[in-house]
Amino acid sequence: MTARVLDGKALSRKMEAELSARVAEIKSRTGGCSPILATILVGDDPSSATYVKMKGNACRRIGMESLTVELAQTTSTEELLAQIDSLNADPLVQGILLQHPVPAQIDERQCFDRIALAKDVDGVTVLGFGAMAMGLPAFGSATPAGIMRLLQHHGVGIEGRHAVVVGRSPILGKPIAMMLLNANATVTICHSKTEGLADLIGQADIVIGAVGKPEFIKGCWIKEGAVVVDAGYHPGGIGDIELPAVIDRCSAYTPVPGGVGPMTIATLMEQTVCAAEKHF
Repeated sequence: MTARVLDGKALSRKMEAELSARVAEIKSRTGGCSPILATILVGDDPSSATYVKMKGNACRRIGMESLTVELAQTTSTEELLAQIDSLNADPLVQGILLQHPVPAQIDERQCFDRIALAKDVDGVTVLGFGAMAMGLPAFGSATPAGIMRLLQHHGVGIEGRHAVVVGRSPILGKPIAMMLLNANATVTICHSKTEGLADLIGQADIVIGAVGKPEFIKGCWIKEGAVVVDAGYHPGGIGDIELPAVIDRCSAYTPVPGGVGPMTIATLMEQTVCAAEKHF
């Protein structure tokens, strides 16, 4: 079987070209006012700093502005909330992203939920998640929304199929399960402590690896002809799924890297542009 490669890098480039035109249109209608994505980085985690830099580069590629707010490792919850309030009140800022993780002394959930719903372009608030789950207008969490866009772009059938999601994080596992359910898939949510995990995965038409452990999902667990989406990334360029052991048997798969990762950033850009279009 020759599996289709669900190339997120190629689709993200296509999306960026379309977004550049939309940003140019916004500027022409507003006398040159550019959409701004504000990213808050708390502490000195090098991986987080790299992600923030990548998002800033993506903003510049499409003609949008990026504002990075850097706060000290010792920042308190109250100080971070005040910064979010300031960005919520700024009419020039259309999107707010709080880079995860934050230092341990900060109440991350309280800070996520302080972001105004109209500016929650990363889909991290409880209110946004609830609206998305109920099929109401809201920005979905960027990685799951990017996965759905990638599946739809490649014509992967979702309706009526059995999707097994391995992972239950509030920004990946849970929202992708709700998005698949809203697309009329039959969804099973599993995690690292699920009993009989291999058997459940073996029933899946679509496997979503979102457990955060390198090659935790073995290729031999996945049935022939399944669609394999690996949302993990670990040192050495490996994901949550043992891809080499399943590439010859699956019908389609996301490469690692170059699959889900580029779609996360492209989706974040798209949702910020959408927020700006609504605002202006």
